Amino acid sequence: MLTLYEHPLSPYAQKVKIALREKGEPFEAKMPGGIGAGGASGEFAEANPRAEVPVLIDGETRIFDSTIILEYIEDKWPAPALLPETPAGRARIRMIEEICDTHYEAINWGLGEIGWFRRAEGELGEMLRERAAEQTEGLQAWLARQLGARDWFNGAAFGWGDLAVVPFVNTSAGFGNAPDEGSPLGRWFARAKARESVALTLKEAAASIAGMEVVANILEQGLFKREYRDHRLEWMIRSGGIEVVLKGLEKGNIRFTADFE
Repeated sequence: MLTLYEHPLSPYAQKVKIALREKGEPFEAKMPGGIGAGGASGEFAEANPRAEVPVLIDGETRIFDSTIILEYIEDKWPAPALLPETPAGRARIRMIEEICDTHYEAINWGLGEIGWFRRAEGELGEMLRERAAEQTEGLQAWLARQLGARDWFNGAAFGWGDLAVVPFVNTSAGFGNAPDEGSPLGRWFARAKARESVALTLKEAAASIAGMEVVANILEQGLFKREYRDHRLEWMIRSGGIEVVLKGLEKGNIRFTADFE
């Protein structure tokens, strides 16, 4: 059986779980130990030198990075197809996924830093929440234009484009930034959540939120280190939270991608 190293709240892992469930491929989900403190080891760390979820283990094949995993899944189990048939259609879907994986993820991740990890409170926290809400509204407007008059981002049927968007919109909804229910994006979101593959994946994510109640204290003790990288670091700085980064560096409770060995 396939093994998927994941965390239920990771939108990148959620994408892969939805894809495998759409393909009807069973898998065993595992959470790697030590990942939050930057001390991951064993099969997971051997498979991914960046020590990030998700990682897919298929026999002797080990794959990291959610997009590369999705490519592998589509190549190995081509039916039902998750990508559009035309090169132009596939390129459009991949661009949507790229925006969600970078710009959209960074906003939700920043809200997690504020809400769950309590890195910014008072005026700073409120300012960052307001900036995140504004940015989310802009991104959702862009997504609505990509959706157009289609039922699904893929077109006539649910596919790669939809599973690449739904984890991020769902996380936004959890932070109070859901699209309007009556809007085209809101109606798409309702359709997506009704699918069995999506409903189960989002249910697993919701169940794991309870464990986030204690993470701020663990972070304060230096036992948990959040990874700042790429668009996440950019978001925090350009949105006005550079002092969050500086305090995290001072306390040693943020980390960056580890050096390759």
